[in-house]
Amino acid sequence: MMLSLLIATPILGALLVTAMPRGTEAAQRNAKYTAFAVTLVTLGLSLAVLARYDTDAGGYQLTEQHEWIGPLGAFYSVGLNGIGLTLVLLTTVLVPIVVLASFGDKLPTRRSANSYFAWMLVLEGLALGVFMATDVFLFYVLFEATLVPIYFLIGSYGGPQRSYAAVKFLIYNLVGGLLMLAAIVGLYVVSSRAGEASFLLSDLQNLEIDGTTERLLFVGFFIAFAIKAPLWPFHTWLPDAAASATPGTSVLMVSVIDKVGTFGMIRWCLEIFPGASEWASPVVLVLAVISIVYGALLAVGQDDIRRLVAYTSVSHFGFIILGIFVFTTTSTAGSVLYMFNHGLSTAALFLVTGIMVARRGSASIADFGGVQKIAPVMSGVLLIAGLSSLSLPGLAPFVSEFMVLVGTFTRSIPLAVVATLGMVLAALYILIMYQRTMTGPLAAGAEGVTDLTTREVAALTPTLVLIIGLGFFPQPVLDVINPAARDVVTTVGVGDPPPETGIPLGSDEGGNE
Repeated sequence: MMLSLLIATPILGALLVTAMPRGTEAAQRNAKYTAFAVTLVTLGLSLAVLARYDTDAGGYQLTEQHEWIGPLGAFYSVGLNGIGLTLVLLTTVLVPIVVLASFGDKLPTRRSANSYFAWMLVLEGLALGVFMATDVFLFYVLFEATLVPIYFLIGSYGGPQRSYAAVKFLIYNLVGGLLMLAAIVGLYVVSSRAGEASFLLSDLQNLEIDGTTERLLFVGFFIAFAIKAPLWPFHTWLPDAAASATPGTSVLMVSVIDKVGTFGMIRWCLEIFPGASEWASPVVLVLAVISIVYGALLAVGQDDIRRLVAYTSVSHFGFIILGIFVFTTTSTAGSVLYMFNHGLSTAALFLVTGIMVARRGSASIADFGGVQKIAPVMSGVLLIAGLSSLSLPGLAPFVSEFMVLVGTFTRSIPLAVVATLGMVLAALYILIMYQRTMTGPLAAGAEGVTDLTTREVAALTPTLVLIIGLGFFPQPVLDVINPAARDVVTTVGVGDPPPETGIPLGSDEGGNE
């Protein structure tokens, strides 16, 4: 029952926060502290799950299965493999950081604090359920349910364009969800004809599906996940949402919920439709490389600092998807590690730039300049977060990006070379942004930018510690990921390419047959 308890804790916490008194400063403060306490309890439960997970055994562990909708063959079925566990830990680490960093957010009314933090807790519980679901019907219900809290977090608490951004986000993701629903109905029909209808991952992996049907079902799932990720050309909702949302909402959306897209590609596309995944991989790889370069180019030209961070994520998700569809153990493990590391670096970037925007009253990079003179701690945090985003060696994203590129080079040198261009462009958009905002003479009107408070430093420190620590020693996370990555590559059936030894197969070193 540990997984169910982990899912239920933040949702029950949300109900508690909603029911608490409202209106006064003391009531607002109590709601914040209660929400933060709930996230810490959830983090503790996730660490208990990690302690019980056997990394050597691999496979799905701590499983629970109960009949849910009998006539449909749907089950409440949850379990964790190394990939799901990695994203569960990412979620439970980031949400306390977001809640603590959001204490100072200016909300429309004092009465909004309870609902604001309650929606964050609901989103955490739903995200955890998505990463644990091993029944595709349960996954779909939770997948769609995550739209609700984000819609309200953007639409009720965001900036001037919040209504437009929230509706655009919802429409894009609902369209993708409808395509996935059609594919799930198709799976139900296929499994019914094969015997007893089932939505369980273990049953669907063994389902015999003819080639044309498998490809059509794959497309339904893939487009839904490509919108969520987001992958070019399905990405246009993200910059608007990130520019309108509060910093904490942007972190939850990009660092956690958008990972559902890339997670879904591995869990459902590759594991249920391995043949179709291999069939579609040439097109997906091209789209991924376009995302890498396109996102980076647009980031270089941004003046809005929030949109810049959003476009960097479009580029980074291109790397993640590239690693997934290269189908090597190294690239797959690198992609999952990239999800974790990208979550940390993007969280730090969104939070520190959000604080900058709130202090200055503007998101325009042109309105900053010389801020390091009056806010040296803020400047240092931005520098570390930015260098992490450009994958500087010694910081966590470098290892994962390097693994993705190594795996890609073994499959396609041209794609790997073009993808490497994204690393060069990343250095441009990060260093130019840092130079324009932090160095040089102090910009007119920037005098009111104050340095980070103790609470803000406390919120950002865990991300920086993990970014630096995993940059030098990523092995603990890779130990969790590697067995699951090998299982995925085995399922697809492509296999790792043989090493280039220069010796013909079937010959010994002396050339004897």
